[in-house]
Amino acid sequence: MKVFVIGLDCAPPKIVFEQCRHLLPNLSKLMAAGCYAPLLSSDPPITVPAWMCMLTGKDSGELGFYGFRNRKDYSYNSLVFANSLAVKEPTVWDLLSAAGKKSILVGVPQTYPPKPLNGLVVTDILTPSKESQWTYPASLQAEVEAVTGGYSFDVKEFRTPDKEYLLEQVFLMTEKRFKLARHLAVTKPWDFFMLVEMGPDRLQHGFWRYFDPTHRLFTPNNKYQRVIAEYYQFLDTKIGQLLAVLPKDSIVLVVSDHGAKAMAGGVCINDWLRQEGYLKLKSEPKESQKLDLALVDWQQTVAWGEGGYYSRIFLNVKDREPEGLVAPSNYQEVRLELKEKLEKMLDHQGQPLNNKVLLPEEIYKATKNIPPDLMVYFGDLNWRSVGTVGNSSIYVFENDTGPDDANHDYWGIFIASYLDGRKLPWQQKEYYSIYDVMPLLTKTVYSVSPDLTSDISCKS
Repeated sequence: MKVFVIGLDCAPPKIVFEQCRHLLPNLSKLMAAGCYAPLLSSDPPITVPAWMCMLTGKDSGELGFYGFRNRKDYSYNSLVFANSLAVKEPTVWDLLSAAGKKSILVGVPQTYPPKPLNGLVVTDILTPSKESQWTYPASLQAEVEAVTGGYSFDVKEFRTPDKEYLLEQVFLMTEKRFKLARHLAVTKPWDFFMLVEMGPDRLQHGFWRYFDPTHRLFTPNNKYQRVIAEYYQFLDTKIGQLLAVLPKDSIVLVVSDHGAKAMAGGVCINDWLRQEGYLKLKSEPKESQKLDLALVDWQQTVAWGEGGYYSRIFLNVKDREPEGLVAPSNYQEVRLELKEKLEKMLDHQGQPLNNKVLLPEEIYKATKNIPPDLMVYFGDLNWRSVGTVGNSSIYVFENDTGPDDANHDYWGIFIASYLDGRKLPWQQKEYYSIYDVMPLLTKTVYSVSPDLTSDISCKS
């Protein structure tokens, strides 16, 4: 049995299943022959941890990372990237390696640095540079470079006002990734193959305002109005070229880790915490700036927050943080007080924002390592979190990390089909969960069990 998984980071069902389906003959053929449905993402619906939630079947709390950067300890400036070394749970390919099956991974998030497996790895967007080892085995690097003419992990500075640069680089990155996948698929042995293409995510963050008539900055008949549709059409062509070289008895999955939606604006979480009396600075910022933790008056600070597509809020707890203020006996009271205020927050027009405030221990099966004390989806993910301080308003309409038109959405895509049109060994569902993918692959398709992985490389 061979399974090929095509991961399209950030691909939303509305584009793939509805708006652009008439432009996507290869994906449409897979949908018609097999099954397809929206896929409900993880909490939070972000590349890290979402792909690893999919590929381990574990939630973010069980994995012990809650975004790209996570606290390594309770000091104030301890955020570190969650790369492959943070992944301690068995993945699909760990199970398959233990069962003697070969896997090839191309661009799968959190595979840098590459760990040994029965197969090949070309690492992901977290790869710092080509000066480090970015393939397994290391000898594969020269072949990858030769096949692609210089491999691209990601688009550098994709939050850019230079739209022509972004457009060129996304198409080039996608071309190279699929060219490499075709080469490896026909020249190397494999039972399981997975590639993840970051192009949809990068393009949508840069061009959503030109595509979506509901976006506040949309202008009809603009220069870039068809860019996203044209990219998906290009992507479908690349998928078709890849499918043409695969064994016809392969199962193909096309999945995304989350979707996308128009970004209404940003909420300056740290300015809001200052306004409400929870965060104190030693001096007033003269202009909008990154929160410098050295300027925080920790002896008078109750909480601080991080920016991103969702907000993580940390409490300054006595005997936990270095200069903790909140007594452990008051921790739950303060946290619930913050939750209530955040849920009652109004937008810039005085209307309810309808924030969703999550308590990690209530949504996860476990809370390993250091979870946020609160997780906030502003405007139910219509607004992003902005971490800067010194803004003229707690509401902003330009992203602090560069131009960005889209926020993440809960709903991604799930498509599955035999290439030869045979019936799949599972039933169509109204929607799939991101946690359905691991058991479908390991138990239903390959008949392997987690019991095989008592002492394998994922534990290193």
